[in-house]
Amino acid sequence: MSGAVGAVQRLPILSVSDLTRLLRVALEGDFAEVWVAGEISSFRAPSSGHYYFCLKDRRSQIAAVMFRSAQRALVFRPGDGLEVIAHGRISLYEARGDLQLYVDTLEPRGVGGLQLALEQLKRRLAEEGLFDAARKRPLPWWPRAVGVVTALHGAALQDILTTLRARMPQVRVVVRPVRVQGIGAGAEIAAALGDVCSVAGVEVVVVGRGGGSIEDLWVFNEERVVRAIVGCKVPVVSAVGHEIDLTLADLAADCRAATPTAAAALVVPDAAEQRRRVAVQLSDLIAALGAEVGRRRTHVANLARHLRDPRREIAEQRHHAGALADRSRRAMQGAARLARARLGAAAERLQALSPLGVLERGYAIARREDGSVIRAATEVELDELVEITFRRGAARARIVSRRD
Repeated sequence: MSGAVGAVQRLPILSVSDLTRLLRVALEGDFAEVWVAGEISSFRAPSSGHYYFCLKDRRSQIAAVMFRSAQRALVFRPGDGLEVIAHGRISLYEARGDLQLYVDTLEPRGVGGLQLALEQLKRRLAEEGLFDAARKRPLPWWPRAVGVVTALHGAALQDILTTLRARMPQVRVVVRPVRVQGIGAGAEIAAALGDVCSVAGVEVVVVGRGGGSIEDLWVFNEERVVRAIVGCKVPVVSAVGHEIDLTLADLAADCRAATPTAAAALVVPDAAEQRRRVAVQLSDLIAALGAEVGRRRTHVANLARHLRDPRREIAEQRHHAGALADRSRRAMQGAARLARARLGAAAERLQALSPLGVLERGYAIARREDGSVIRAATEVELDELVEITFRRGAARARIVSRRD
């Protein structure tokens, strides 16, 4: 036992710091450059800008860090669950003794970085509603001016101009030339969209280029181009590549055309065709009006056959009115005679009941001084003054005696 202890004591005694430093040097010497395939988990992106995550497979995992300076070449956003291939070096973080993979290059496994970046951007912009059909605007039917954003010397511009002149020669075309691929082209296209849609009279804008590889068309997948299309004051028609090509600009545009020629045909009507249609419709209208006038004349003629002579109708109405007047006059005269007879009978009855009739027969009416009629001797007192009314005149008398 003592021999074992002595053997151990023959080894140098290291501090923790010395041990971690030696391990770091050994690891960096043996694993100065490695490629590691695995799945990202526990991904973090704190405010420092560095990426911290784990790379794992079915049996093991290793901590990894990608400093902000190494992220400039990344075209996609790392995240949990993503299969990647990482390049870097193995080292030891001495302060905690943590074994780490220091990543300087990160590539998605099984899909290209550009394609992954495109899918991530597409998903994020879709969540914002930039591709929603509800925000798409209808194209004007007869625009006063058309804006075009494309390369000045490209075949796309010539195709657009040729089609516009053939279909609607009088339309005004405002061309804003830009580069359609390469570094800085996206910024030019975004600025050009803002410029051309602000020109007075421009009611629709065509933006695009001819076909090409995904790398050639990549500028139309840039976020700033998509946002410039959405922010344009007038409807935008995208004409990027051929029918099989689809960019984020196509998804954001108010309308997508398969080719520049098709885009020009979308934004203006065919003036000659419109004139032909107007002529046909005018001819149809004249024919319809003529037929309607004929129908109305026939209807009027039918009505005229059933219409009576108004002079005869007036004569009949006049005769009828005269008869009614005679009947009314006779009825009024009869009513007047009946009323006079009834009035005479009532007068006779009234005369018979009148006290004046009694006076005519020699009688008199005695009244007190208050005007009340005296009907019996018992209603007066001796020496009372009364008024006696005769047929003609009246007299005052004093009661000197009475017989009950």
